[in-house]
Amino acid sequence: MLRVVISGGSRAGTTAWVLGAVATVACLAVLPSRAAAADRQPCAAVAQEHGLDFWLGEWAVSDGEQPGHARSDVSLELGKCLIVEHWSDATGHRGENLFGYNLDSKTWNGMFADNRGRIHIFDRGTVAAGKAQLYGRSQATDGAAVLNRITLVRMRAGNVEQTWEQSTDDGTTWTTVFRGEYSRVNP
Repeated sequence: MLRVVISGGSRAGTTAWVLGAVATVACLAVLPSRAAAADRQPCAAVAQEHGLDFWLGEWAVSDGEQPGHARSDVSLELGKCLIVEHWSDATGHRGENLFGYNLDSKTWNGMFADNRGRIHIFDRGTVAAGKAQLYGRSQATDGAAVLNRITLVRMRAGNVEQTWEQSTDDGTTWTTVFRGEYSRVNP
């Protein structure tokens, strides 16, 4: 039971003070529910957002020549709307790779950036049934136009394969520039 004791002042002033106090208490009672609503993660409710969940975790990456050549840590960020890969290899090459499902265009998009000054944008892609494919244009080191295709495939529990291919003839032929097998560090 809340007891308010007010001494002195006019009846109108007291009424205004009590109404203000009641309004303040009512607003404070609403804040937790509004805060909870703000904490909701809208991407968690979108099925397409979960297409790359198989890739989340810590990985050792083998490039076919060097076992454990690289490390990768893949996590969800921004309210589970963005998949972020932190990648590094034994030579000091590091990258930050971002993937997200665009609710407006209904396609997956991505960006690869590395510590060597390269950025690759993937402006369209699909993810379904343990496989992702993203496409984007960039320039080769000689300035030629290149179409990039990244493919991620869940091979089995605890293993994912990533293939990066490039085409200089707009997708008629492809050359593999990287193929890596991701093995889960903590299965």
